[in-house]
Amino acid sequence: MIMKKSYKIEVDCANCAMKMEEAAKSVEGVKDAVVSFMSQKMNVEFADGADEKTVMQAVVKACKKVEDDCEIYL
Repeated sequence: MIMKKSYKIEVDCANCAMKMEEAAKSVEGVKDAVVSFMSQKMNVEFADGADEKTVMQAVVKACKKVEDDCEIYL
């Protein structure tokens, strides 16, 4: 079963959104991630057996490293 979820985000520019997307993709448990600056959304596809809550906490941490004023609403 593929688990995908969409999250509302707050990001200032398209370049920052791209950095957040790369950071999210690097997190263990994330199969794929797409960040849309235009719609201010992050779509995450989780790897099989990944715990969504744990993975998303790691995604937030990773994104804050590249863009400290970004927000991801879990």
